[in-house]
Amino acid sequence: MTAESSETLCSPTRFGLLASGLAGSVLRVAPVAAGESSWTDGRVVFVDPEACASEQIAALAVQASMIAAGSFESGVVRRLARRSPTVLDRYLTVEGHRALAANGDLLPAAASTLIDLDIADLSDCAAASLALAMGKSALADPPPEFGTIHPKRLLTAQDELAAHGTPDTRSPDAAHTDDASLDEREDEDSGGKLPALFENVVGGQGLLARLFQRMLRLGPESEGGITGGGVPRSARALVKPGRIVTVGTGVPAAAEAAAAIRRDGLVYPEWDVHRRRYRSGWCTVCESDPRAGEHAIPLAPVSNALMRALARLRSSLDHKHRRMQGDDIDVDAVVDERVRLLSGSSPDGAVYIESVRCTTDLVVVMLLDVSGSAALPSVSGGTVHDQQRTAALMLTSALHALGNRVALYGFYSQGRSAVRALRVKRFGDPLDAAALRRLAALEPAAYTRMGAAVRHGTALAGEYRSAARTLLVVLSDGFAYDHGYEGAYAEADARRALSEARRQGIGCVCLSVGADTEIDALRRVFGTAAYAAVGRPEEVSRVAAPLFRDALRSADLRRRMARARAS
Repeated sequence: MTAESSETLCSPTRFGLLASGLAGSVLRVAPVAAGESSWTDGRVVFVDPEACASEQIAALAVQASMIAAGSFESGVVRRLARRSPTVLDRYLTVEGHRALAANGDLLPAAASTLIDLDIADLSDCAAASLALAMGKSALADPPPEFGTIHPKRLLTAQDELAAHGTPDTRSPDAAHTDDASLDEREDEDSGGKLPALFENVVGGQGLLARLFQRMLRLGPESEGGITGGGVPRSARALVKPGRIVTVGTGVPAAAEAAAAIRRDGLVYPEWDVHRRRYRSGWCTVCESDPRAGEHAIPLAPVSNALMRALARLRSSLDHKHRRMQGDDIDVDAVVDERVRLLSGSSPDGAVYIESVRCTTDLVVVMLLDVSGSAALPSVSGGTVHDQQRTAALMLTSALHALGNRVALYGFYSQGRSAVRALRVKRFGDPLDAAALRRLAALEPAAYTRMGAAVRHGTALAGEYRSAARTLLVVLSDGFAYDHGYEGAYAEADARRALSEARRQGIGCVCLSVGADTEIDALRRVFGTAAYAAVGRPEEVSRVAAPLFRDALRSADLRRRMARARAS
């Protein structure tokens, strides 16, 4: 082995795909400065280039898992910036073990051995870990693999992200991508350049890159997204959901039976953050048809830019193996060809992987919050309900016109046994005058039991999960409140429900339109799902496609990693 190849193999930059997969968001891996411990600014994980591969993997797994678990939420980081190094170390101990435990089923062996479950069980969120760190209870020092935390550097990166949007995190090599490829991967009408999640992050087109890409079935179409609207987003929390039984199979005959069951009510668990366990069979969600209004609301105008951007969501690359020509080498086919040659047989030369663009089915469940808080005045005129209803109609119209399966439901609640899902448009319904009258009849009322509504939307989307890419879109002002459901309890349950959906391979997007809810409040409710806050429905055209792509790519990654583990 030459000195040059040894240096390449020791470079931590080749672990970018692993870091992105663990964090659930775009990450690069870079060498740390001499004399420093591993750390991250939320966009790049810095590890020791002189360490062996297993030590590098363990260090980046800790930092990426803390990003995934929301350990670097801006409110917590700002408080850490004013604390002593001792408090930082104590926080790193608790939060590091909690994040690793939450990410346990995705961790490589080099990192899974670091978990101390006794410490991990002490906390269930970043705020609780900070409270423990500031307390007097005895805590061990963090292991060397945990690295360190630089609050000021994290805040600087978060402020830059809030001011300028998601930066281009691609490696310098990506700048040489040809114009045709860029046209396929970018939508200039919907937010500018998007960072490519899997581009040149595992060593280019070398052998290790091909093996890793083959394992996860990742293709050039995979790309990162942005949170939209300049809204900073903490990375995806990885939690272990309770068992949710999904009714229906996606077969039309079974769909009607499932609809009858949903009319009588479906029972869902609810996450009790204080006891750190699920309340089994706690909430009942009943479906019903809203009383149709006398007049149908007019169809919302849909921009051509939004139509083009949403049309690309169904386009992906399928990788055909053992082909006579292609853009990558099929390693297994090469090995088989070599064996044939040595055994005296004639090789056929089919040793390439061909990327073929195909169209996939897309299933979207749209949940519209029609609770009483939506009746408040909007920052852009009218009420929040008016703005969010218009945005819901605009997105539903565009997705339906493109041939996707789309369902639109309103939701509100009056206690845990009376969560209502109002059917505006089911998957098989046309978007006709009757549907528009049902939408016009929705009026804000009662409360918002967000977690139960999200779990019901997850069950609806789950009926088609095996046959199509699925997306759950929640339009809400982010104010979760009901009888016995408020504050940290309600926020934690909503975050948990969204995380359960993502764990099932369903992309999740949360939009707040016209509300004056603070970003920190939205982050507490929507957690690490892709979300954005915009002032007017017209602005949804700018953020929707990047958000949808981001959520779908993350869901695709989860499914591929699940298949890789299963195999």
